[in-house]
Amino acid sequence: MAAKTYYYARVSTTSQNLSRQIEAFKKDGADEHDIITEKKSGKDLDRPEYQAMKNHMLRDGDTLVVMSLDRLGRNKKDIKEELEYYKSHNIRVRILDIPTTNFKPVEGQEWILDMVNNILVEVLASQAEQERITIRKRQAEGIAIAKAAGKYKGGQQKQIDEEKLKELYNEYMSRKISKSKMAEELGVSRPTMDKILDRRNLK
Repeated sequence: MAAKTYYYARVSTTSQNLSRQIEAFKKDGADEHDIITEKKSGKDLDRPEYQAMKNHMLRDGDTLVVMSLDRLGRNKKDIKEELEYYKSHNIRVRILDIPTTNFKPVEGQEWILDMVNNILVEVLASQAEQERITIRKRQAEGIAIAKAAGKYKGGQQKQIDEEKLKELYNEYMSRKISKSKMAEELGVSRPTMDKILDRRNLK
């Protein structure tokens, strides 16, 4: 069976658009039938479409293409383990935002490209993880401030997907969505949305 190339596009919320990634894939020569899309947070690997592609579609000799490293995940350990998995199963991973992953090395000089790619992956995986750490730290600081002011009611707070909140907030600040839409996406009421932003010192 001939080797195939699959493309994986992901955004974290239903209000976000996959078109930028899909357009980049088509420019790369992707067939629409080979593009797998998903609207799911990258905080972990529990993503149905991704797991189906990984375990049932990709085979030895195939290629997986993603737009950027954080489309695989936000956790550095997860990212590196996924890349190791694909390497051990002879599945090539191309990351469009890392040009060196798109080159085929000269015979005998594969180690040079591997070294460059390993450095880039280390830096970018660390960056993706640091973003999540910053979000958690901001949340903890918001809770500490609320506790000091006697306004924190831990048992009554709804667990919020912090990555999803961050992306929704960025869309809100860009005037792409309203606070009401943010609340709807997070499954909370409009007044609760205000409290969530307040606790995190977000305006």
